[in-house]
Amino acid sequence: MNTESNVVQKSQSKIGIRTIAQIGMLSAIATVLMLFEIPLPFAPAFYQIDFSEVPVLVGCFVMGPLAGAVIELVKILLNLVINGTITAGVGEAANFLIGCALCVPAGIIYKRKRSRSGALIGLAVGTIFMTAIGCVLNAFILLPAYATAFGMPIDALVEMGSAINASITGLSTFVMFAVAPFNLLKGVLVSLIVLLIYKKISPIFRMR
Repeated sequence: MNTESNVVQKSQSKIGIRTIAQIGMLSAIATVLMLFEIPLPFAPAFYQIDFSEVPVLVGCFVMGPLAGAVIELVKILLNLVINGTITAGVGEAANFLIGCALCVPAGIIYKRKRSRSGALIGLAVGTIFMTAIGCVLNAFILLPAYATAFGMPIDALVEMGSAINASITGLSTFVMFAVAPFNLLKGVLVSLIVLLIYKKISPIFRMR
């Protein structure tokens, strides 16, 4: 009886150590990917897309949504250490919430339905949820925080958007024509990459 108990405890210990190692590895990859940003033609220069949510989503699918949220948090903290902050941590907190808005719903749905259709539904729901949360956070938290950080009125940020897209005339249209397309595009691109690579790399995470 004691032998069986010891075997179970050792097995659980190995799983715990492996999970921690995988979270650390995926967090490191996400942090590196966060350093490579791509500007977009329809948004001001301070909106640049990166693919750091790819390893976060992989973590969600492999280990569950909680592990994905931890990877997202570690990624943000490591980026703070490397790059610092210009928004007193407000921007980083919002980025954490926006990242989780994509990855956590996708991870929850995939955990309940581990199939390609489950992954597709999860990624679609996550993308829509991230787009909605991103719009709200940008309108009420991120954009005001950026304006304060750079010592300029929020209208100046709107004007930066107007210079790129004449349809942007105020905060609401800025969110509609810059923020929403930005998050929607990021969600779609990240989802496509995960769909292409997940089945190929998932066996690596299940190796004993």
